[in-house]
Amino acid sequence: MLAVRSLAFNLCFYAATTLIAFGGLPTLVSGRAVMRLARFWGRVTLWLLRVVAGTRVEFRGLENIPSGAMLVGAKHQSALETLALCTVFPEFAYVLKRELLFIPLIGWFLSRSGMVAIDRSKGARAMSLMNAAAADAIAQGRQLIVFPEGTRTAPGAAPAYKQGLSHLYAALSVPCLPVALNTGLYWPRRSFVRRPGTTVIEFLPPIPPGLARAAFLDLVEDRIETASKALLAAGLADLGQAARTVPEPRRETSRPA
Repeated sequence: MLAVRSLAFNLCFYAATTLIAFGGLPTLVSGRAVMRLARFWGRVTLWLLRVVAGTRVEFRGLENIPSGAMLVGAKHQSALETLALCTVFPEFAYVLKRELLFIPLIGWFLSRSGMVAIDRSKGARAMSLMNAAAADAIAQGRQLIVFPEGTRTAPGAAPAYKQGLSHLYAALSVPCLPVALNTGLYWPRRSFVRRPGTTVIEFLPPIPPGLARAAFLDLVEDRIETASKALLAAGLADLGQAARTVPEPRRETSRPA
């Protein structure tokens, strides 16, 4: 039954994505229209996930979201949160790899919607270019979403937070909203399986600007990992799996750039 529902969801998801992408080509005339299309895509995906796969997405801590411009530092386990967060933030902008802009069709929408792209081939200059694009997004009142580990990680894996989020926090002087989740249990990376149940995306109290970079990075990692570990345990119980040991968050004396 799980395989059948997962297959049905994936067929519906990719069909809906194709229809929305081609049907939404006229929105490329306006960045705001592209943003509305992305939010629609996110809502359609969450609806399909609930109706076809039996997976509900619960948003917790919505009262913790400040108004206006901010940084959003989110745990990244699945493609699900990328779509789900679009439905929460009215003026979202993702920090992403520049290579994604060259994907046919998808890249057109990303470019038109004003995402902050990092060109890693620029070396040290990449940070200054990212700063300028991020500052422009913040000046427009946007919510800048960053995945501080840089890639999707399996639930329970030891974290490896990079310096990008703390760099932006110091440069932009805006609050940072930490986001914990357990989506990887229900929409695993590199898998077609979609498990039924209730996955949780939790918005934690925002961290005000002004902390030293090292202190901020330690704090945001501790908050996200502590909450994500609790959500992981709850998710395993929801899925009816036996309890297992979850690795403690790894502390490092030096962090990768």
